Amino acid sequence: MELVASRAGMSRGTLSSVESGKSTVTLGAVANVLHALGLEGDLAALAKDDELGRKLQDLGLPTRKRARKQRGPTAEEEQT
Repeated sequence: MELVASRAGMSRGTLSSVESGKSTVTLGAVANVLHALGLEGDLAALAKDDELGRKLQDLGLPTRKRARKQRGPTAEEEQT
């Protein structure tokens, strides 16, 4: 782990974050680790189409609907 972190130019903590897939890790850090491991060709796989994600998106899962604001009667309604 120390060797890979050194070759990637980062701390062991950052490498650990890359390994665990934390969302705070930059794409550059991931690219550096892939390069240090000789896997830079796999960088394109990161942007590969996510079939399950697409299916979920296409389902159009319902979103939470907000309640309408309650407002007082209009001037016309008050006259009647």
